[in-house]
This record gives sequence, C-alpha cells and structure tokens, in this order.
Amino acid sequence: MQFAKPLPSYLVTRYHGWKATTYDENQGWYRRLATEGQRPRAMVISCCDSRVHVTSIFGADQGEFFIHRNIANLVPPFAPDGDHHGTSAAVEYAVTALKVSHLIVLGHSQCGGVQGCIDMCKGKAPHLEEKTSFVGRWMDILKPKFAGVADIDDEVEQARQFERQAVVASLENLMTFPFIDDAVKAGQLSLHGLWTDIGEGGLEAYDPKSGGFAPV
Repeated sequence: MQFAKPLPSYLVTRYHGWKATTYDENQGWYRRLATEGQRPRAMVISCCDSRVHVTSIFGADQGEFFIHRNIANLVPPFAPDGDHHGTSAAVEYAVTALKVSHLIVLGHSQCGGVQGCIDMCKGKAPHLEEKTSFVGRWMDILKPKFAGVADIDDEVEQARQFERQAVVASLENLMTFPFIDDAVKAGQLSLHGLWTDIGEGGLEAYDPKSGGFAPV
C-alpha cells in the first residue's frame, strides 16, 4: 500500500513512553486481558468528537467498556437490508455475543454533527443535503427530532436541547432491534441516556418519566 506513511514521531515517542511505564507496571493485567478475552459490563455509544473521553469520565480501565463512536452518537433504526451497518453490527455484537448488561448512549455539548443537522433543517447546509454526503445522510437519522426544538429562539439553547434529543432518538431506535427489545423485557439489559457538558464537566441522565435530563 504505497500511500501509507510512517507513524508521526510524536506518536512513536508517546507509545514508547506508555510501553515503558503504564504497560510495564501492569503487564500481568494486559496479558490476562489478552488470554481471557473481554467481558465488558457495558457498551457505550458516544460521538467521534475528540473532546469526549469516555474512559476518563468514568475512570474506566481497559476491558470495562465496549465502545462504539460515530458522528453525533446516533443509532439508526433496525434495518436488516444486507447493507453495511457499522453501528448496528457493534450493537448486535455487544448484546448477543458479549452479553453486556448496560447500553449507554452518551451525547455532549457543542456537537458539530448536531449543529450540522440544525443547519440542514434550517436550509443553511446545502452541501449536507447532497446525496453524496455521508455526514448528511447519517444526520437524516436525527432530522425528525428537530420539530421538538424548532421553536427555541436562543441558538445555543436550541443546540443543547437538540443534542439531548439525539440521545433520545438513539434510545428509541435501539428498541427497534428485536434482540434488544427481548433483552430489555427479560431484564437482562438496561438502556441509559447521558449528556455531558464538556466545558463544565457536568453529566446529565435521561429520565423517561419526565422526558427530560437531570444531573446525576
């Protein structure tokens, strides 16, 4: 593959630093993970945003979370159409093979994907409306939820509320998967919706009774 390049030197330096410290001090743990396989208790679906660091937020170690990241932490509805479905495949593996007990959808503040969807809904992002836009077609998953925030005049508040609606949309779509519906009804799996404020370090949880989010 002629287009592949050597790793940047700063990453090579960081790797060797990790290998000489963190790995060296925990060799037994890493080897145990390698030989015994993974047994995560929870799956987390979060955004690709580099500012969202799931393991740091919960102080988690390797092997604790099965993590899937995509634009705006969205889950599409169940669609067994034979096409490529990366998020659906990750969800299927976590629930049916790994038997996770918890499935967490984690949204966040200042989400670029959510803002892109807002711009689409307001007719301000024609490039995302193009059929060839992978981001635009992915954000189509969220567009139906815009009606719930369309009347909010403050743009910052509108975005924050829509970010929370992205979490709700994913929770709703998760329940369209038969194997998730079965696991939830059998008490083998619980779904959780969270939203984190990057700047303030806050964390809110979705309350299905009120239909809103409250600090944890």
